Amino acid sequence: MRIAFLGLGKMGSTVARHLLNANHELTVWNRTVAHAEPLRELGAKVATSPSEAVAISEVTFTMVMDDAALEDVMFTADALNAMPPDSIHLSLSTISVRLSGRLTEAHRAAGAHFVAAPVFGRPDVAEEGRLWTAAAGEPQAIAKIRPLLETFSRGVTVVSEKPSGAHALKLGGNFLITAMIASLSESLVYAEASGIEPRLFLETINTALFQSPFYQNYGKIMLDPPEHAGGTIALGEKDILLFREAARSAGVTTPLADTFEEHLQRAIDAGMKNEDWAAGYYRLTQSMTRSAP
Repeated sequence: MRIAFLGLGKMGSTVARHLLNANHELTVWNRTVAHAEPLRELGAKVATSPSEAVAISEVTFTMVMDDAALEDVMFTADALNAMPPDSIHLSLSTISVRLSGRLTEAHRAAGAHFVAAPVFGRPDVAEEGRLWTAAAGEPQAIAKIRPLLETFSRGVTVVSEKPSGAHALKLGGNFLITAMIASLSESLVYAEASGIEPRLFLETINTALFQSPFYQNYGKIMLDPPEHAGGTIALGEKDILLFREAARSAGVTTPLADTFEEHLQRAIDAGMKNEDWAAGYYRLTQSMTRSAP
């Protein structure tokens, strides 16, 4: 297919490479042009604007940082109105339920189709082509783009015909990841204070109770922080804010998420916004518990 890919961060660049490797015709755009050069070397065309990238594309992928970045690309830079009639826009980003609804209506009015396709997985999982994608949109659009999703996903969940449903699911999943990180951080601090080696605690508890690669992998990240963050404290805080917003819209209170938001904001205030989401939260927990009376 003729594909446009807008947003070439760690995750976007990796997904775009999978699409190139599947022999699709790719035109890419990124605000920082240098990020597009490795893909140019692999055969992608590099556009000078979002509108140029999408103008002749059957499918447009976006994978940008947040709501503001996606609104800027699709509305301010006018990529939406440059999309050909009946073409499809897939948003891989974690965005608000509110913006997902706005994009659905705007695409319908413009004669295009909007599909939500947020992904679960860190950059190393993306590199392996093993992301999990939650997709939602019109059935005919899902059918057309599903082979594209399968080039970088180990599985695809079709949530509903309403795109915002997939974004709501993703926010709920990310809340659970934060809850795991928070509980694992506190339990590791507790174990060490009790004279138990944290790695032994992690291995025993995970083997005896959870048998989860997520607990194993995130625990390892906490105890052996990576040189480069897979996901940052700032991204974790953004996702918790979006989860709380979506929950309020659904008439649900979120006492746990409220606490996590306080802690993540505390980490940002302490200058940790670009630290790894898991490793940074663990370090914050250590500092908070050690300063307790």
